[in-house]
Amino acid sequence: MSVGTIRKVLVANRGEIAVRVLRTCAELGIGTVAVYSSADADSAAVRMADQAYRIGPGPAKRSYLHIPAIIEAARATGADAIHPGYGFLSENPDFAEVCEAEGFVFVGAPATVMADLGDKSTARTLMAAAGLPLLPGSRDPLDSADEAAALAEDIGYPVIVKAVAGGGGRGMRVVRESGDFAAAWRETRANAAAVFGDDRLYVERYLDSARHVELQILADHHGTVRHLGARDCSLQRRHQKLVEESPAPGLSEEVRDAICAAAVRGAAAVGYVGAGTFEFLLDPLGRFYFMEVNCRLQVEHPVTEMVTGTDLVAEQRRIAAGLPLTLSPDLTPHGVAIECRINAEDPAREFAPAPGTLTECAFPGGPFVRVDTHVTPGYTIPPHYDSLLAKIIVWAPDRPAAIARMRRALTETRISGANIATTTEFLHDILDHPRFVAADHDTALIGAITEPARIGS
Repeated sequence: MSVGTIRKVLVANRGEIAVRVLRTCAELGIGTVAVYSSADADSAAVRMADQAYRIGPGPAKRSYLHIPAIIEAARATGADAIHPGYGFLSENPDFAEVCEAEGFVFVGAPATVMADLGDKSTARTLMAAAGLPLLPGSRDPLDSADEAAALAEDIGYPVIVKAVAGGGGRGMRVVRESGDFAAAWRETRANAAAVFGDDRLYVERYLDSARHVELQILADHHGTVRHLGARDCSLQRRHQKLVEESPAPGLSEEVRDAICAAAVRGAAAVGYVGAGTFEFLLDPLGRFYFMEVNCRLQVEHPVTEMVTGTDLVAEQRRIAAGLPLTLSPDLTPHGVAIECRINAEDPAREFAPAPGTLTECAFPGGPFVRVDTHVTPGYTIPPHYDSLLAKIIVWAPDRPAAIARMRRALTETRISGANIATTTEFLHDILDHPRFVAADHDTALIGAITEPARIGS
């Protein structure tokens, strides 16, 4: 394919991210194909796309994770590029390789780079070679529970056991005492084998009080790498993010510049191409440590778009078409953006899924408020997929104004139905918490908020 000639994109995903990608393609004048399972036959993406193609029944393994069905859909509809969104096959190097082998442009990182960075052990080795700091722990997968337990004793508890192939908050277990290590190792290995088909594990030091800071990068085929600033993603439950913001608050200029430089250096060292995110942990002393690279568009990418004025999906398309980046190396974020994820989960029941049919579904509006969603009144949440219903994103000139705007936006949000529960009210509690308001929050804050509720239940 010659440079710049992508004409039709198949979106190999569903839900709000499929809608998000379709919108940018429409603005660029690019034809679109939505694939869908039987459970999503009446979805927003199906209605929005120029063409729609059924790829299987509801379960993801027989539809959105079924590579032959997606390739057949691309052939049948005349697509010349495939955008994987996030989740599902977005970080599957085999899928990227098959797309390229079948003559389709894969809108994402090269398969070889994705394979290296998707293997957490290889990624740690590559980033260490590029000069990025790592938490104490193993570089290579550990062969036995005894070897791992000995390492845990050496680096000191608490430690975290991680699957080499893990991601999305899965395949990890925090261990606080040596007596619990053997069981945690055994259970994590079994889970990793079942979920990822790869039971290799490694161990690293766990930081109880840390901030989760990530860097959005873009890299083209011509060796240019640019960062678009830092996001704070510290507010998580079970390693899944609930609130994100950009720029990451409370970073000194020295630390911010060092993290940005580290991400760019790491991306250049491995020949990264596309949109990607370098994730770091920041300890109370301001020291940062490399965690992992996500070789895809992140769920929280809108906060970066809001503060930089950059359409990341449009930039992905430029990169995939072989065009050079035009972003300035001096790009400076303007204002503050915050994103809240509205999930169909019940915080009072440890965030258990709460699916059903939506009888009421109203989202906020007003100046500098963006809502990325795929749901409307009457929508029935399928049981097969992620619980994300919507992302509410706000922008304001400063952080206090952004928090006030998000409070107002959440107050306007109305989602209800039989057996439906959402994270909306819990998000209010987070925004009102003194530590969040003071930008003194870390990855332990949500646990501190929910622990009294569990004790009292």
